Amino acid sequence: MSESVSVRCPACRREQFYSAPSYPCACGAPVIPPLDPAGTATAVTHQVWDEQWVTVRCASCGRSEQWPRPELGCPCGTLLRIPVAGADAEEEAEEAAAEPAPAVARRAFTPVTIRTARDAVTAAALYLRWLGYRDIRRADQRPPSGIGLAARGLLAQVDPTVRPASLRDVECLWLTAMTESAGCVYFSLAGYATDARTRADDLGVPLFVLDLTGTPQPVNSLADDLDATGASGAL
Repeated sequence: MSESVSVRCPACRREQFYSAPSYPCACGAPVIPPLDPAGTATAVTHQVWDEQWVTVRCASCGRSEQWPRPELGCPCGTLLRIPVAGADAEEEAEEAAAEPAPAVARRAFTPVTIRTARDAVTAAALYLRWLGYRDIRRADQRPPSGIGLAARGLLAQVDPTVRPASLRDVECLWLTAMTESAGCVYFSLAGYATDARTRADDLGVPLFVLDLTGTPQPVNSLADDLDATGASGAL
Protein backbone atom coordinates (compact mmCIF):
# COMPACT_ATOMS: atom_id res chain seq x y z
CA MET A 1 0.00 0.00 0.00
CA SER A 2 1.26 3.49 -0.87
CA GLU A 3 2.44 5.68 2.00
CA SER A 4 0.99 9.16 2.34
CA VAL A 5 3.22 12.21 2.08
CA SER A 6 2.51 15.76 3.14
CA VAL A 7 2.11 18.14 0.20
CA ARG A 8 2.13 21.92 0.57
CA CYS A 9 0.76 24.09 -2.23
CA PRO A 10 3.28 26.82 -3.18
CA ALA A 11 0.43 29.11 -4.20
CA CYS A 12 -1.91 29.08 -1.17
CA ARG A 13 0.30 27.24 1.36
CA ARG A 14 -2.47 24.74 2.05
CA GLU A 15 -1.17 21.37 3.26
CA GLN A 16 -2.69 18.06 2.14
CA PHE A 17 -1.82 14.38 2.30
CA TYR A 18 -1.35 12.42 -0.90
CA SER A 19 -1.01 8.70 -1.65
CA ALA A 20 0.20 7.56 -5.07
CA PRO A 21 -2.10 5.17 -7.00
CA SER A 22 -0.90 1.69 -7.93
CA TYR A 23 -0.68 0.40 -11.49
CA PRO A 24 -0.62 -3.19 -12.79
CA CYS A 25 2.73 -4.49 -14.02
CA ALA A 26 2.63 -7.03 -16.84
CA CYS A 27 3.73 -9.66 -14.32
CA GLY A 28 0.60 -9.00 -12.27
CA ALA A 29 2.25 -7.22 -9.33
CA PRO A 30 1.13 -3.71 -8.30
CA VAL A 31 3.56 -0.89 -9.11
CA ILE A 32 3.47 2.33 -7.08
CA PRO A 33 5.59 5.39 -7.92
CA PRO A 34 7.91 5.93 -4.90
CA LEU A 35 7.13 9.36 -3.50
CA ASP A 36 9.93 11.53 -2.14
CA PRO A 37 8.87 12.70 1.35
CA ALA A 38 11.69 15.24 1.39
CA GLY A 39 10.77 16.70 -1.99
CA THR A 40 8.73 19.82 -2.70
CA ALA A 41 5.60 19.85 -4.84
CA THR A 42 5.70 22.21 -7.82
CA ALA A 43 2.89 24.01 -9.57
CA VAL A 44 2.16 22.86 -13.13
CA THR A 45 1.68 25.89 -15.34
CA HIS A 46 2.08 24.20 -18.72
CA GLN A 47 1.41 20.54 -19.51
CA VAL A 48 4.19 18.86 -21.50
CA TRP A 49 3.54 15.28 -22.59
CA ASP A 50 7.02 13.93 -21.77
CA GLU A 51 6.83 15.43 -18.26
CA GLN A 52 3.54 13.71 -17.48
CA TRP A 53 5.15 10.27 -17.19
CA VAL A 54 7.63 8.74 -14.78
CA THR A 55 9.57 5.48 -15.10
CA VAL A 56 9.01 3.03 -12.24
CA ARG A 57 10.70 -0.33 -11.78
CA CYS A 58 8.57 -3.26 -10.62
CA ALA A 59 9.91 -4.67 -7.36
CA SER A 60 8.69 -8.16 -8.28
CA CYS A 61 10.06 -8.73 -11.79
CA GLY A 62 12.43 -5.78 -12.29
CA ARG A 63 10.64 -4.54 -15.42
CA SER A 64 10.68 -0.75 -15.92
CA GLU A 65 7.60 0.93 -17.35
CA GLN A 66 6.32 4.49 -17.71
CA TRP A 67 3.26 5.46 -15.66
CA PRO A 68 1.39 8.75 -15.11
CA ARG A 69 3.44 11.08 -12.92
CA PRO A 70 1.74 11.73 -9.54
CA GLU A 71 -0.24 14.96 -9.53
CA LEU A 72 -2.74 16.51 -7.11
CA GLY A 73 -5.30 19.26 -7.59
CA CYS A 74 -5.32 21.85 -4.81
CA PRO A 75 -8.69 23.42 -3.82
CA CYS A 76 -7.23 26.80 -4.80
CA GLY A 77 -7.07 25.62 -8.42
CA THR A 78 -3.35 24.90 -8.65
CA LEU A 79 -2.25 21.59 -10.14
CA LEU A 80 0.63 20.17 -8.09
CA ARG A 81 3.29 17.79 -9.38
CA ILE A 82 4.42 15.43 -6.63
CA PRO A 83 8.16 14.62 -6.45
CA VAL A 84 9.14 11.01 -7.09
CA ALA A 85 12.17 9.41 -5.48
CA GLY A 86 14.92 8.48 -7.92
CA ALA A 87 13.42 10.46 -10.80
CA ASP A 88 16.91 11.56 -11.88
CA ALA A 89 17.57 7.98 -13.06
CA GLU A 90 14.61 8.00 -15.46
CA GLU A 91 16.57 8.26 -18.70
CA GLU A 92 18.56 5.15 -17.94
CA ALA A 93 15.44 3.25 -16.89
CA GLU A 94 13.51 4.39 -19.96
CA GLU A 95 16.18 2.88 -22.21
CA ALA A 96 15.74 -0.41 -20.42
CA ALA A 97 11.97 -0.13 -20.74
CA ALA A 98 12.27 0.34 -24.49
CA GLU A 99 13.81 -3.10 -24.91
CA PRO A 100 11.38 -5.86 -25.92
CA ALA A 101 9.92 -7.55 -22.88
CA PRO A 102 9.69 -11.34 -22.60
CA ALA A 103 6.30 -12.86 -23.38
CA VAL A 104 4.09 -12.99 -20.31
CA ALA A 105 0.45 -13.84 -19.80
CA ARG A 106 -1.65 -10.70 -19.72
CA ARG A 107 -3.66 -10.09 -16.59
CA ALA A 108 -6.98 -8.26 -16.69
CA PHE A 109 -6.69 -4.63 -17.74
CA THR A 110 -6.95 -2.17 -14.85
CA PRO A 111 -8.61 1.04 -16.06
CA VAL A 112 -8.19 4.64 -14.93
CA THR A 113 -11.40 6.58 -14.34
CA ILE A 114 -11.95 9.27 -16.98
CA ARG A 115 -12.80 12.73 -15.67
CA THR A 116 -10.74 14.91 -18.03
CA ALA A 117 -9.34 14.80 -21.55
CA ARG A 118 -5.94 13.95 -20.10
CA ASP A 119 -7.48 10.97 -18.29
CA ALA A 120 -8.77 9.69 -21.65
CA VAL A 121 -5.27 9.88 -23.14
CA THR A 122 -3.81 8.17 -20.08
CA ALA A 123 -6.40 5.38 -20.29
CA ALA A 124 -5.61 4.78 -23.96
CA ALA A 125 -1.85 4.79 -23.30
CA LEU A 126 -2.21 2.33 -20.43
CA TYR A 127 -4.36 0.07 -22.61
CA LEU A 128 -1.81 0.12 -25.43
CA ARG A 129 0.91 -0.79 -22.96
CA TRP A 130 -1.30 -3.60 -21.64
CA LEU A 131 -1.64 -4.87 -25.21
CA GLY A 132 2.15 -5.05 -25.39
CA TYR A 133 3.09 -1.94 -27.37
CA ARG A 134 6.36 -0.32 -26.35
CA ASP A 135 7.84 3.18 -26.24
CA ILE A 136 4.47 4.96 -26.10
CA ARG A 137 4.85 8.70 -26.69
CA ARG A 138 3.13 11.74 -28.18
CA ALA A 139 2.83 11.39 -31.96
CA ASP A 140 5.06 13.63 -34.07
CA GLN A 141 2.16 14.77 -36.24
CA ARG A 142 -0.85 16.36 -34.57
CA PRO A 143 -4.16 14.90 -35.83
CA PRO A 144 -6.96 17.18 -37.10
CA SER A 145 -8.89 16.39 -33.90
CA GLY A 146 -8.04 14.77 -30.61
CA ILE A 147 -4.57 13.72 -29.49
CA GLY A 148 -2.12 11.44 -31.27
CA LEU A 149 -0.08 8.71 -29.61
CA ALA A 150 2.69 6.65 -31.17
CA ALA A 151 4.31 3.36 -30.26
CA ARG A 152 6.58 0.94 -32.10
CA GLY A 153 4.75 0.17 -35.34
CA LEU A 154 1.53 1.94 -34.31
CA LEU A 155 -0.25 5.27 -34.43
CA ALA A 156 -3.24 5.88 -32.18
CA GLN A 157 -5.73 8.72 -32.05
CA VAL A 158 -7.60 9.60 -28.87
CA ASP A 159 -10.70 11.77 -29.28
CA PRO A 160 -11.92 13.00 -25.86
CA THR A 161 -14.65 15.27 -27.25
CA VAL A 162 -18.41 14.73 -27.09
CA ARG A 163 -18.61 14.59 -30.90
CA PRO A 164 -18.67 11.16 -32.58
CA ALA A 165 -15.57 10.56 -34.69
CA SER A 166 -16.24 11.27 -38.36
CA LEU A 167 -15.34 9.53 -41.62
CA ARG A 168 -12.64 12.16 -42.20
CA ASP A 169 -11.13 11.53 -38.74
CA VAL A 170 -10.71 7.82 -39.47
CA GLU A 171 -9.35 8.38 -42.99
CA CYS A 172 -6.82 10.99 -41.80
CA LEU A 173 -5.50 8.62 -39.14
CA TRP A 174 -5.20 5.80 -41.67
CA LEU A 175 -3.41 8.00 -44.23
CA THR A 176 -0.93 9.27 -41.64
CA ALA A 177 -0.21 5.72 -40.49
CA MET A 178 0.29 4.62 -44.12
CA THR A 179 2.94 7.30 -44.68
CA GLU A 180 4.82 6.00 -41.62
CA SER A 181 4.36 2.31 -42.52
CA ALA A 182 2.55 1.76 -39.23
CA GLY A 183 -0.71 0.26 -38.06
CA CYS A 184 -3.33 2.44 -36.42
CA VAL A 185 -6.10 2.37 -33.85
CA TYR A 186 -8.76 4.89 -32.84
CA PHE A 187 -10.14 5.64 -29.34
CA SER A 188 -13.25 7.82 -28.95
CA LEU A 189 -15.34 8.88 -25.97
CA ALA A 190 -18.44 9.64 -28.02
CA GLY A 191 -18.41 6.77 -30.51
CA TYR A 192 -18.37 6.94 -34.30
CA ALA A 193 -20.54 8.08 -37.16
CA THR A 194 -22.04 5.21 -39.17
CA ASP A 195 -19.97 5.94 -42.27
CA ALA A 196 -16.83 6.19 -40.14
CA ARG A 197 -17.40 2.68 -38.78
CA THR A 198 -17.99 1.29 -42.26
CA ARG A 199 -14.87 2.97 -43.64
CA ALA A 200 -12.77 1.77 -40.70
CA ASP A 201 -13.74 -1.82 -41.54
CA ASP A 202 -12.67 -1.26 -45.15
CA LEU A 203 -9.33 0.27 -44.14
CA GLY A 204 -8.56 -2.17 -41.33
CA VAL A 205 -8.70 0.35 -38.49
CA PRO A 206 -9.63 -1.02 -35.03
CA LEU A 207 -12.16 1.22 -33.28
CA PHE A 208 -12.62 1.50 -29.52
CA VAL A 209 -14.99 3.50 -27.35
CA LEU A 210 -13.65 4.66 -23.99
CA ASP A 211 -16.27 4.35 -21.29
CA LEU A 212 -16.04 6.57 -18.22
CA THR A 213 -14.35 3.81 -16.21
CA GLY A 214 -11.43 4.11 -18.64
CA THR A 215 -11.97 0.70 -20.22
CA PRO A 216 -11.69 0.60 -24.05
CA GLN A 217 -14.66 -1.25 -25.54
CA PRO A 218 -14.17 -2.78 -29.03
CA VAL A 219 -16.54 -1.38 -31.64
CA ASN A 220 -15.60 -3.54 -34.65
CA SER A 221 -14.19 -7.01 -35.18
CA LEU A 222 -10.71 -5.59 -35.80
CA ALA A 223 -10.74 -4.14 -32.30
CA ASP A 224 -12.01 -7.45 -30.92
CA ASP A 225 -9.04 -9.21 -32.54
CA LEU A 226 -6.55 -6.65 -31.21
CA ASP A 227 -7.97 -6.93 -27.70
CA ALA A 228 -7.65 -10.72 -27.85
CA THR A 229 -4.18 -11.04 -29.41
CA GLY A 230 -2.41 -7.89 -28.27
CA ALA A 231 0.52 -6.27 -30.04
CA SER A 232 2.16 -9.58 -31.01
CA GLY A 233 -0.86 -10.49 -33.13
CA ALA A 234 -1.12 -7.05 -34.72
CA LEU A 235 2.48 -6.50 -35.84
